[in-house]
Amino acid sequence: MPEPEKKNAELKITGMHCATCAVTIKEALAQVKNVSGAEVNFANDTARVEFDPAKVSLGDLEKAVRAAGYDVTNREVIIRIGGMMCATCVETIEAALRALPGIVSVSVNLGNEQAYVSYNPSLSGVRDMKQAIEDAGYQYLGLSGELSDEAEKAVREADLHDKLMRFSVGFAVAIPLMVLMWVPLGIPMQLMAYAMLVVSTPVFVYVASPIFRAAWVSLKNRILSMDVMYAMGTGVAFVASVMGTFSIVLTNAYMFYDTAIMLAAFLMLGRYLEARAKGRTSDAIRKLAGLQAKTATMIRGGKEVEVSVNDLVVGDLVVVKPGNRIPVDGEVVSGESYVDEAMITGEPVPPLREKGSRVIGGTISTNGVLRVKATRIGSDTVLAQIVRLVEAAQGSKPPVQRIADVAVMYFIPAVLVIAASAFIVWYYVLGATLILALTALISVLVVACPCALGLATPTAVTVGVGRGAELGILIRNGEALESAAKVTTVIFDKTGTLTKGQPEVTDLVAVDVTEETLISLAAAVEKNSAHPYAKAILRAAQKRGIVPETAEKFVTVGGKGVVAEVLGEQVTVGNRLYLQDHAVTVPPELDARISNYEQDGKTVVLVAAGGTLAGLIAIADTLKETSADAVRRFRSHGIRAVMVTGDNRRTAEAIARTLGIDQVVAEVLPDQKVAEVKALQEKGEVVAFIGDGINDAPALAQADVGIAIGSGTDIAIESGDIVLVRDDLVDAVAAIELSQKVMGRIRGNIFWAFAYNAALIPVGAGILYPLFGFMFRPELAALAMAASSVTVVTLSLLLKGYIPEAKKGNQGS
Repeated sequence: MPEPEKKNAELKITGMHCATCAVTIKEALAQVKNVSGAEVNFANDTARVEFDPAKVSLGDLEKAVRAAGYDVTNREVIIRIGGMMCATCVETIEAALRALPGIVSVSVNLGNEQAYVSYNPSLSGVRDMKQAIEDAGYQYLGLSGELSDEAEKAVREADLHDKLMRFSVGFAVAIPLMVLMWVPLGIPMQLMAYAMLVVSTPVFVYVASPIFRAAWVSLKNRILSMDVMYAMGTGVAFVASVMGTFSIVLTNAYMFYDTAIMLAAFLMLGRYLEARAKGRTSDAIRKLAGLQAKTATMIRGGKEVEVSVNDLVVGDLVVVKPGNRIPVDGEVVSGESYVDEAMITGEPVPPLREKGSRVIGGTISTNGVLRVKATRIGSDTVLAQIVRLVEAAQGSKPPVQRIADVAVMYFIPAVLVIAASAFIVWYYVLGATLILALTALISVLVVACPCALGLATPTAVTVGVGRGAELGILIRNGEALESAAKVTTVIFDKTGTLTKGQPEVTDLVAVDVTEETLISLAAAVEKNSAHPYAKAILRAAQKRGIVPETAEKFVTVGGKGVVAEVLGEQVTVGNRLYLQDHAVTVPPELDARISNYEQDGKTVVLVAAGGTLAGLIAIADTLKETSADAVRRFRSHGIRAVMVTGDNRRTAEAIARTLGIDQVVAEVLPDQKVAEVKALQEKGEVVAFIGDGINDAPALAQADVGIAIGSGTDIAIESGDIVLVRDDLVDAVAAIELSQKVMGRIRGNIFWAFAYNAALIPVGAGILYPLFGFMFRPELAALAMAASSVTVVTLSLLLKGYIPEAKKGNQGS
C-alpha cells in the first residue's frame, strides 16, 4: 500500500516570548494525530509541520496552537470574480477554493462579486486560487486593488455591453417570429417551420450560449445551479421546436422558437439589470479608495519635487497646497488651513489644522498651504485601514444569512421535482395537451429564483457597511451588524466617553477679590504641579490671558494642598481640612455652597491669601456636548443606559442624574467592567459597551457589540466591533439605527425572495389554469424571475441614501 502523500506547512505564530514557548508549541503540534513532525523556530516566529492532509486539516493544527495559548496569523486576499449569476455560483466557488490545501476560510459575496480568502501561503498561493476559479468556470479578474478604477470600469462596461447586445438581438428576432406565429401569411406551415429554424438557430446559440456554458461547467463540477435549470427550460423549448419541425414525435404545432429566444433574451435582460445594480453596491468603497492621492509634493534638498506617494517614507516633509489632497497621515509642522475631512469623519464643517495638528491622508486642504511631516504612509494610513475594514465587513455574512444558505441548498432539487411533477400531473394524470404540460414544465424551471435569496443579504450588507463608512461609522462584520440591531442595554465608560476626560474649572467664587486675582493666585502656586486639577487651573488662567506670578517656599502635603509665597504673601491652596489646619475660616454660606458643588460631582479647591479666604474654585471633568442627547436618543429606542466608572459613587450619580442614565456602577477597577458586562448578559440583555478602545479593550471584547470611539485623526481601527471615526456619542446611536435599518432591509429582502418563489412557482405550474384559464407563458416567467432579483438589489441600493435619525439632528454639528 503506497505511503500517503505528506504536506509541509509553515505556520506564522504570534505570542511567543521565550524558548520555552517554542517547546510548548512543538509538543502541542506533535500530539495532533497524523502529524509526522514539527519544528518551531522562536527566532522567526514560525512552526514547520509535516502532516497527512487527508486526515489532518490546517484548522486542526491551528486549533492545537491556540489551545496551547498562542495564535496563528494567515495571509488574506480579496479576489474579484466574473461570471457569477446566482447563489449556487457562490457555493461552487467556495467549494472549489476550500478544496485547495492551506485555505483557512472563504467567503464569496455575490453582491460585489468578490471572494475573501484567508490562507497559508506555504501550501497554496494566488496562482492556485486563480486556477481553481477558472476550472470552476468563472473569470479570475485579479486581486482587489490590482485593477485601476478605469480598468475595472472598462471590464464592467464590457460585460454589461455583452449582456445588453445578447438581449437586444434576441428581442429583435423573437418579436417578428412571434408575429409570424399569429399573423396568417399564406405560407405552408412546414416551409415556415424550416425558415424559423434557419433564422432562430444562430440567434438562439448567440443569446443562450452563456447560460449553456455555465450549465455545463456546473454539471462538470457536479453542482445543480440555476443555469442548469435555465438551460433545461430554454433547451426544452428549442428542442421541442426542432422535433416539431422535423415531425419527430411532435407535430409542427409545437413551434416554440419565439418562446425559446424570448426566454433566453429575458434571462440576459435580467442579468444585465442585476449586474448594473450590483455594480452600484460597492460605490462607497470605490469612493473611499479613490480618496488616496496618487502623487505628493515633497521637500527634497530645499526644493519642491513631485513624486509618487509610493516613494514616500515616514519622516518625509510634504507640501499641501489649497485644493490638494493630503497624501499621508502626519503632523503639521508649519502653515494653517481649514481641512475638509467630511469624507473620512462625516463631519461637514472643516476644522482648522495648524502647527502641531494631526492630519489624515485623503483629506483636502481648502484655503492654506500646509507642510506636513509623514507619520504613516501607504497601507498604514487611517484611510487604507478603513478601506480594508470596510472590504472585509462587506465580505462577511451575518448569522441571518444561514437561513438563505440552507434554503438555497434544497431549492434547486425541490424545483426540479415540482417541474417534473407539474408535467406528469398535467399530461398523464389530468390528460392535458402536451403543449400545456411543456409550458408548465418550462415556466416552473424559469420562474424559480434562488438568486433573490442569494442577493438578499450580501447586497444589503455591502451597501449598509459602505453607507456607514460614509457617515464615519466603521462596522467590522455582518455579525456586529446583526448584534447591534438587537441591543437592549448600552454601557458607557464615564471618563473620556461621556466626559471629556480632562478636568476643567467650572465655577469661581471670589471673596473680597476679583475672579482674575483669585485664579492668578491659585495659578501661581500650582504652576509647577503636574496634578490634573493644577493643570485645569492653569488652563483657566491662560484662557483669561493671565500670566502667573513666580511662587517661592513651597510646602506640599499630599492629598490635601500646597502653601507658597507669592509676591511676599503666603498663599494656601487646598481642601477644607487643609485650610482649617492653616486657621482659615470658611463662612457658613460658602460651606453650604461647597456642599452643593460636591453633590454635583465637582471637586472644590479653596484659596487663601495672608490667612484670609480669597475664594473657591470648582473643578470637574466636564461632559461632552452631545452626551445628554445621545443618552436621550438611546432611551427613546427603548435601550437602557448604564454607566460604569472607577470614580466615587457621589460623582458618578451626579453625572447620571444630569444625563438621565438608568443605572450607575461606581468604584470599579478596569478588569471589573468585564464582570458587569457578563452580569447583564446572564440576565438576557444584549449589551453594547461604548469606550475609548484602549483602556476598555476587555469590556469591548466581552460585550455583544463593542463600540470604540475615535477622535478623527487617531482611530483605534482594531479596537471594536464598531468604530466611530468622530469623538461624538450621537454617532453610536446612529450606528445602532443604521444596523437596525440594514437588518430590517435584509429581513424584507429574504421575505420578498421567499414570497416571490412561494407565489409564482405554483402559478408557473398552472395552479390558476383550472379556475381562471390562466397559464404563465415561459417568457413572462423569465421576466418575473429577472424582476425578483432586480427588486432585491434595488431595495438594498435604497440604503445608499439612508440618514439615521440621530444624524439628521446632528448634521451641522
